Amino acid sequence: MHHLVEGLKQHNIRALARAITMVENDDPDKLAMLSDIVSSQKHAHFVGVTGSPGAGKSSLVNRMITHIRNEGKTVAVIAVDPTSPFSGGALLGDRVRMNEHFTDDGVYIRSMATRGSLGGLARATKDAVRICDAYGFDVVIVETVGVGQSELDIMKIVDTTALVLTPNSGDVLQIFKAGIMEIADLFVINKADLDGVGKLKGLLKELVMMTSKDAQKTPIIKTITSENKGIDELWGKINAHHDYLYRTEEGQKRRKQEQELEVYELIREELWRDIKAYATRNDITIEADDDPYRRAQDIFKHWKKEGGD
Repeated sequence: MHHLVEGLKQHNIRALARAITMVENDDPDKLAMLSDIVSSQKHAHFVGVTGSPGAGKSSLVNRMITHIRNEGKTVAVIAVDPTSPFSGGALLGDRVRMNEHFTDDGVYIRSMATRGSLGGLARATKDAVRICDAYGFDVVIVETVGVGQSELDIMKIVDTTALVLTPNSGDVLQIFKAGIMEIADLFVINKADLDGVGKLKGLLKELVMMTSKDAQKTPIIKTITSENKGIDELWGKINAHHDYLYRTEEGQKRRKQEQELEVYELIREELWRDIKAYATRNDITIEADDDPYRRAQDIFKHWKKEGGD
């Protein structure tokens, strides 16, 4: 078994940090480590918190951490930050906003840089979530940067996705057109002390009626993080959805589909690595005026002829 996995089993916080850094840096040794990690998973509850910038996601996560800790559970937070244009690292804004939990041994907060990846999620986020699970955290929260349509990637990582909106978030229909509404397992109307809450909730109810495919309708919860209101109900609905996933046939079907998707995505990544290595070995270059479709077909055809290795 990989030595870092052994460290995770012993609750070594340095092993946890080093393992996440390994997957962030795409270390060649990461696949062997991750394979060992799968057998060490403890099946934590994975929760995603997403929404547009300024919706109060970090403040909401901060309140959720306190609530979870009061239940005696441990929690890890993977906060996916925009990449710094200077250092290439995460801007660490979320860790600053959650600083009251820094001295709590039952809380681990890690910022990860998107590094330009689509979906507002670092490529290594799924691996980092599994590493936190293997370490033994009861709950792993993924807070995303909130970038729009490509935020759909979050549903491939977590069990339950909370979409955070505010009464002053603009035209919700535009968010719906972008596809974000489709990933929500529950809606959170944050800053519910502002004007326009009733109108927003009414619109969300209409959208739920039109789009809900499951027997379980998507809940709508109002929260005011500045007053710590609605957090109990929010966490209760998150737990109810987790039970739905693991105890119903529909939930099992969804989890199976997500597992299949992940396997094929891993195959795609490995094919990409092999083809990229082939192109490097053979000094293949791509010019600005190349036909990308024909060029891609040619490279793939010659890679297969070489043996696909």
